[in-house]
Amino acid sequence: MTEIRFDILGIGNAMVDVTTRVEDSFLSRHDMHKGAMILVDAAAAEALYADMPPGIESSGGSAGNTCAVAAVLGARVAYLGKVADDQLGEVFAHDISTLGVHFPSARLSGGAPTARCLILVTPDGQRTMNTYLGACVTFGEDDVDEELVAAASVTYLEGYLFDPPAAQAAFRRAAAAAHRAGGQVALSLSDAFCVDRHRVAFRDLVSGHVDILFANETEITSLYEKNSFEEAAEAARAEVTLAALTRSEAGSVILRGSETVTIAAEPARVVDTTGAGDAYAAGFLTGWTAGRPLRECGRMGSVAAAEVISHYGARPEADLRAMVKRALG
Repeated sequence: MTEIRFDILGIGNAMVDVTTRVEDSFLSRHDMHKGAMILVDAAAAEALYADMPPGIESSGGSAGNTCAVAAVLGARVAYLGKVADDQLGEVFAHDISTLGVHFPSARLSGGAPTARCLILVTPDGQRTMNTYLGACVTFGEDDVDEELVAAASVTYLEGYLFDPPAAQAAFRRAAAAAHRAGGQVALSLSDAFCVDRHRVAFRDLVSGHVDILFANETEITSLYEKNSFEEAAEAARAEVTLAALTRSEAGSVILRGSETVTIAAEPARVVDTTGAGDAYAAGFLTGWTAGRPLRECGRMGSVAAAEVISHYGARPEADLRAMVKRALG
């Protein structure tokens, strides 16, 4: 038996998040659709970055955010993702390591630069993202450290990384390694557009390799092609051991076998919704790997999400551990 050294191992798109506040007029000037995430090339990313107001730069990507928040909550966390051997790659590695996340991935040399997500937050709290994928999409089977996977209780896969065929193969290899070692596999669907592009492959992954599924209403209805959240939730119940489904201000629903646990959303002033789902997964998995009851896991996820959306950026600013402790009594 491999010694369990980590509660959570995240695998995802390793990118630097640049978050800044803009007015609606900035989006109009750049012909952007509010709330959307689009992929851009290196030239467009450089031009937009040059025109953005000063912002917050940090290691990011969906799974990276989840790992960072889980580490803040006290979980033992590791992360695998591809960055380049460049300045932003150093920013990513330094930032995530400083938070206490083990990051052993080899850097890409001589290829595409480190990925970045340019996040524009309007006064209503909506985020509009322009993403240059760069080096992160080169993550493949050879980047899966099976010994590290075996040393984690839960291997957490980010749906955003699922686009390239090499990453899909990497997901399956990581899932197989986790299950051989007696661990669990969690998947965040990440984005309904990702699901729409790869629905058949996602369904195969979920039904055959995933124990814990994270999704919001749009993502889960897209995955199962259902007209209602309730129908999609029942489809998820039938396929995975555990599903944690978020519903924005309506809270979340956790399904395990015949059990249904409904969690209310924590009160929060919405400033920036970036990373809300990532933080929810972090709180939930921190509780889950600590052996807490489902309701407490969901409450931890809800508290983490509420803290993150109350300010700009996807990382906690308040004492999140103390907030969780108060919430759980």
